[in-house]
Amino acid sequence: MLAVVIVIGLLAAFVAYRWLLPRYSDSRSNSNQVIERWFTDVTSRSTLTTAMNRTTCSGVPFSLPSDGLIGLLWRDSAPPYTILNPHTGIDVFGDGAVGNVPVYAAYDGLLSRRSDWLSSVIIKHDDPLQAGRTIWTYYTHMATQDGSHAFIASAFPAGTSDLPVKRGDLLGYQGEYAGVGRPPIGMHVHMSIVTSEDDGTFKNEAIIGNTLDPSPYFGMQLNIADLPARPIQCKS
Repeated sequence: MLAVVIVIGLLAAFVAYRWLLPRYSDSRSNSNQVIERWFTDVTSRSTLTTAMNRTTCSGVPFSLPSDGLIGLLWRDSAPPYTILNPHTGIDVFGDGAVGNVPVYAAYDGLLSRRSDWLSSVIIKHDDPLQAGRTIWTYYTHMATQDGSHAFIASAFPAGTSDLPVKRGDLLGYQGEYAGVGRPPIGMHVHMSIVTSEDDGTFKNEAIIGNTLDPSPYFGMQLNIADLPARPIQCKS
């Protein structure tokens, strides 16, 4: 009898995880509908694009890393993410060919690119909103889908460490690389704001608790909590 109860419990947990959790998570987001529209109705892109042209919203320090549809937001649970494993930053989908939509530094800092990073760079900053704190901005997907070619600017070869950059400096171009063996993604750049370990190094960007809500840094509603309509613009 106990074995039957255990089997039923495991089956119920499996159904909840594979069927109920994704559907509930999707109901907490309005992102996938607009992302689907972006890719299936090209004529709608001009109405969905946030175009800041490397300027900032009034009174805030960061500028968007790229113009385009701000699709997935911070803490977004739109599949393939869930409420248990939400999105850790923002995804900006550019309008153009792969490898041609520029990605820029959001703020002044020191850029590093680990020797094994094909599509990613990270920039260390003195936090402009909290004195004495070190934060990082992380940018990724800047390579071809198959990983055969990186779209990171030639000024930042693999192995670069603590190279000074300014807000608006070109980092590279949007790509489609998601990692070897992973499902394909639409062209975009993913950016997150990452906190530091006690020794000053950056934490694991893939864990939501290691990242910060980007909204106050950009002056935009970039937290999925309020289900903002697209295009997202500067707060009034």
